[in-house]
Amino acid sequence: MVRGAALAVVAVLCFGTSGAAALYVQLNSNINTIDASDLIQALPEPTATGPADPDDPNAGRDVNILLMGSDERDGENEAIGGHVDGMRSDTTIVAHISADRSRVELISIPRDSLVDIPSCTMTDGSTSYAQRNAMFNSAFAIGADNGGDIASAAACTVNTVQQNTGVRIDHFVVVDFAGFTKMVDAIGGVPICIPNDMSAPKAGLYLNAGQQTLNGTQALAFARARTGEGVGNGSDTDRLGRQQELLAAVVRELLGKNMLTDITQLIRFLDSATESLSIDSGFSSISDMAGLAYSLRSTSAANISFMTIPFAAAPSDPNRVVWTSEADTIWANVAADQPMLAGTSQDTSADPGTGTTDPGAGTDPGAGTTDPGTGTPDPAATTPVTPDPAQTREAGKEAFSAGDVTAVCG
Repeated sequence: MVRGAALAVVAVLCFGTSGAAALYVQLNSNINTIDASDLIQALPEPTATGPADPDDPNAGRDVNILLMGSDERDGENEAIGGHVDGMRSDTTIVAHISADRSRVELISIPRDSLVDIPSCTMTDGSTSYAQRNAMFNSAFAIGADNGGDIASAAACTVNTVQQNTGVRIDHFVVVDFAGFTKMVDAIGGVPICIPNDMSAPKAGLYLNAGQQTLNGTQALAFARARTGEGVGNGSDTDRLGRQQELLAAVVRELLGKNMLTDITQLIRFLDSATESLSIDSGFSSISDMAGLAYSLRSTSAANISFMTIPFAAAPSDPNRVVWTSEADTIWANVAADQPMLAGTSQDTSADPGTGTTDPGAGTDPGAGTTDPGTGTPDPAATTPVTPDPAQTREAGKEAFSAGDVTAVCG
């Protein structure tokens, strides 16, 4: 789920350099390291295009990280979400970091996507049967049910993503939602615009319309809610946009608080964040994470983008979805380390005004002029224009950046 995936996104962006040996040991001990290298099909890695950087072991090449949220309900997670047997993952995000570190692109995969799931090898050496036209999140469940552990679940999901997208996955992060509540609280909550009253009893969510600052418990409910008033049509795909808005809000808050340079805040955040991370052994070193994150220190909110892979209702089942032809273009772009929207209907490269502030949009063409009859400033020309909802990006249905407006409050 995104409540967990948000934590992973933030961890990738904000593992800063504190340098304290005690902190290094503490944070490393928080992380659950998973060695699933023998279970994952290895795809060719790109050759580095830049000089070696001791601070960033991945310098000069793009990095793809698969973020998975697990709702395993044991211990603290059960207290938060109630008891559920087994282990599921309802949110999966491919995070692409460009080789030149100018872009971070996060692509949500709907759990109800129909995909082909390959035969997966478990940690005990057993294998599962390959499946065609199966629900995407079945991959995680297959690994968990047959292998009985997170490593098998994560590896089966990674192999499924690689087979269906052609995108090489370098690392994976699995997170639970108990740690997400702590992470949000550690940064003082997340400011977010709530356009309409929200009431979702099953998720424990009750919010009034307007600008709100969500604490960890509220943020978790905001991401989980599917049924109720003001939460959409009840589908998993409909809530993806809300989850992406939450991710973007978390990113903005962290960037706005200069988390990379404020050591006190950074330590508090990292201590909470790393408690809920399960990471592949090739990416589990705090120093490696810190090096990658530090390489992104100049990345602005406008260059951190979110989208849902394009989909349509499956002909065989209206409750399932299939990826459209544009999805193929997007995955090919990611695999080639090109901007994800290049060559798609949402490509703004040919129209600089699309998705950004249009110099002529939202203003009166007569602004700054005078009334020809009186010689005094025209009141209509000097009155600030309130953003219209039509000018915003629609999260979940359109790609947007952490710097875009996705909702308008009052």
